[in-house]
Parts: sequence; C-alpha cells; structure tokens
Amino acid sequence: MAASRLPPKPDFAALEAAAPRTADRRTLVLSLIGNLVANWSNNESLFIYVLMLLLGTDQASAALVFATLNTTRARLDLIQRLSRIKIKDKLLAKQLDQLIDRFNEGTQIRNELNHCMYVFDGLGEIVQTQSMRIIQTRRDLKFGETKAVDDVRIKEMTNAAHEMERINRDIWDFLPRLESHLR
Repeated sequence: MAASRLPPKPDFAALEAAAPRTADRRTLVLSLIGNLVANWSNNESLFIYVLMLLLGTDQASAALVFATLNTTRARLDLIQRLSRIKIKDKLLAKQLDQLIDRFNEGTQIRNELNHCMYVFDGLGEIVQTQSMRIIQTRRDLKFGETKAVDDVRIKEMTNAAHEMERINRDIWDFLPRLESHLR
C-alpha cells in the first residue's frame, strides 16, 4: 500500500483534553483576528461615504455602486479616480490617498489571516498559519508559506488591529473636510 500524502489526522480527543491549558493564548489570537477583521470591515464600509460625497449622491446610491464593484481594490480604484477629478485641494487629495494606502497595508494582514489554515499543536495552541496563496517559482508551484504564531506575530496582529482603529477615526475626521470641500 502506498504511503498517504495527506497529513496525519489530528487526535481530536487529545486536543480537546489539552485545550483548556492553552485557552487563554488561543482566545487572544482569535480575538485579535476578530478585532482586525471587524475594524477592517467597518473601515471598508466607511469608504461608501467617501464615494457618496465624490459622486454627489445619496447613501443608498453610493452603497449600490460600492456593492456592484465586487472587490475592495475596484472600489478604492474608483474612489481614487473620482478624487482626481473632484478634489481640487492637493492636501485633501493627498490625505485621502494616505488613508487608502494605510487601509491597503492593513488589508494585507487581514487577507493573510482570513485566507489561511491555522495549525494547532498537540495542546490546541495555534502555532502557525499556512497561507492559501499559491507561490509560483521557475521550477514549480508551492502551496503558500507558513508563519509562526509567536509573540512577534501577535505583536504584529495587535499593531494591525490598532492601526485599523486609528484609520477608522481618521476617516471619520476626513469626511466632514471632504464634504465641505465638495460643496
């Protein structure tokens, strides 16, 4: 019989028995992921108001345009293109570009954590992420990279979640300035 290429099936009973000892760390990691995803989603949704102002329309119409574009990249591209023809204040236009740039940086870690497989050790602790991205080299294709979920990574996740919070506040501060400029 040929050896299986599949990874070994986890010992679920052992994991469940050991899991209480690692619950705090696992809860921390999952909480950070949840905070990052929720803050990212709120920020993406705030761009509907930017679009509303740039289009000079109502919220429902802006949301319809926003939802019709099926990727975040397409939505932000539209906003940036509209800003180039609608925003005459160079500083204000630059502030919008910076908000979008900061948001896009956070999108990278959000995508990474949303589209990966989590690897647990024998105690039920999340120890790695396995990216779902395919990496093509000259000679072959590789199934995404693995990254340790260690203290350094947790700090990176914490910083990313906090940055998403700051971006949210900065977008809220930006919106009245954009509205005033476009009147």
